[in-house]
Amino acid sequence: MIRKLASGGYRLYSLKKDSKTGKRRNLGTFKTKAAAEKHEREVQYFNRAG
Repeated sequence: MIRKLASGGYRLYSLKKDSKTGKRRNLGTFKTKAAAEKHEREVQYFNRAG
């Protein structure tokens, strides 16, 4: 899940909430939405490959 930050960047969060904290895990911060989307695809591929 990608969210826009107040600073103008984009942050990638996990889809599932962390059971301990109740919050979504930060999977990286990016300057552009395209970079965040690219990394999101890489993360999804990695999760399914294993």
